[in-house]
Amino acid sequence: MKFLVVTNAPTLYQNKTYCAYAPYVREMDIWSDYVDEFKILSPNSYSGKLLIAPFKNQPELVAVPSLQLTSIKHIILSVIKLPIIIIALFKAMIWADHIHLRCPGNIGLLGCVVQIFFPKKIKTAKYAGNWDPNAKQPLSYRIQKWMLSNTFLTKNISVLVYGNWPNQSKNIKPFFTATFNDAEKEQVKTRDYSKPLQFMFVGSLVEGKRPMFAIQFVQQLVKSGTKATLDVFGDGILKAQLQDYIHKHNLDHVVKLHGNQSKDTVKAYYKTSHFLILASKSEGWPKVLAEAMFFGAIPIATNVSCVADMLGEGQRGLLITPDINNALKTFKSYTEDQFKNLSIHALHWSQTYTLDRFENEVKDLILFEESRE
Repeated sequence: MKFLVVTNAPTLYQNKTYCAYAPYVREMDIWSDYVDEFKILSPNSYSGKLLIAPFKNQPELVAVPSLQLTSIKHIILSVIKLPIIIIALFKAMIWADHIHLRCPGNIGLLGCVVQIFFPKKIKTAKYAGNWDPNAKQPLSYRIQKWMLSNTFLTKNISVLVYGNWPNQSKNIKPFFTATFNDAEKEQVKTRDYSKPLQFMFVGSLVEGKRPMFAIQFVQQLVKSGTKATLDVFGDGILKAQLQDYIHKHNLDHVVKLHGNQSKDTVKAYYKTSHFLILASKSEGWPKVLAEAMFFGAIPIATNVSCVADMLGEGQRGLLITPDINNALKTFKSYTEDQFKNLSIHALHWSQTYTLDRFENEVKDLILFEESRE
């Protein structure tokens, strides 16, 4: 099978190998294990910092320009680039037996358009954003969701989305992602919630993830007399601002910024931390919540996308609003015994979503789609 991935995620050439964003690479390594030829159509440059890893199965790259719509200048340049990308998409899709779209994204949007001309080709799409039909999203995201759901325009496709949503077309399939395998399951000791509480934040230090909320939440908790610490993992444009805030408010003994760390390092903190805070503005399937839950850390998260589904409507974690006072009120309404029950339920649920299960479902999906040819 000739497998084509169409994605906005940049594919970078470093040390004579193709690399990309590490979590995406780990997922594509699984997909590419079950195909004969593997090709990626994507941009091949990125100006910011990116946690990258090499592909296990090295792809053939079809490099296309990136598209930006953030200014008049960028829009004009993007319009000029469109014919180049569209021609490349047509050529790549003619080559492919299986077209795999990664959405949402500008390249993914063009892929959604061009795939219309290949109704007999087998296709899958991974929509990594918020599939909530009622979510307020950019127009390009809404267009991609509409096109992927439209069984007249988009044929022979399985669209993998996060969460279970009502009134969906027959090609929409609830899916998940995973970090740990079956062998990494552990019997985690019950936390003692009477001791100083350990909180975590894991994610990019950007406005959409609200890392400042996590810092201020723990700051106010400490002010109210609760002994607590916060370990922050991740990097981003807000790092300097967060560091300044920590120094200004004398929180150096409470909050520590670790930057990007290895999976094993973060995993060690998941095993001992009591809570993970993620007050995001928007999410797809927030993998860090499932990772923390895998080892019994209780998520404290805003009710966006499929988070409520992941947290069992509050049976496996705390659903909060992005308001410090309200979030603290919610947190303080729980007893130690209730926290222990949340931790147990979180662990049991998350440990059903392993890489082994993910690989089996990807394998079944590819083999099923291939059998329909």
